[in-house]
Amino acid sequence: MSARRKTSEDASINLTPMIDVVFLLVIFFMVGSEFSEAESRIDVNVPNLNEMQAITRIPDERVVAISLDGTITLGDEVVTLQELTNQLGREHQNYPNLRVAVRGEATGSLQQTVEVLHAVRSSGVEKIGISTQRMKR
Repeated sequence: MSARRKTSEDASINLTPMIDVVFLLVIFFMVGSEFSEAESRIDVNVPNLNEMQAITRIPDERVVAISLDGTITLGDEVVTLQELTNQLGREHQNYPNLRVAVRGEATGSLQQTVEVLHAVRSSGVEKIGISTQRMKR
């Protein structure tokens, strides 16, 4: 039998694919950096911000109650006519569609009810209601 001789192959690493990838990466970054320079020269008109408004739901109808002794309450808080005007004015700025109901005693002073209605109106609130009770027959 003849002895076959094994030929040894030279072990070498093929660098061609790695060089191709490196060149592709270099080209990619060169093109990307050139694009960002061109992008910075574009004139863009960005939108302006106006006065910010709260993004919450509109509050329920506010109730101003006038008791027999002349005490004025807004919700559960006792207020004066000036405080009522100031507080409703601030709320009206945040919620232009604010609604206010004025509730007075049946035997109370009509003059005080008119003064409260005037204070509510001077705060800027346009949707004003007067709370009444249906008479029993």
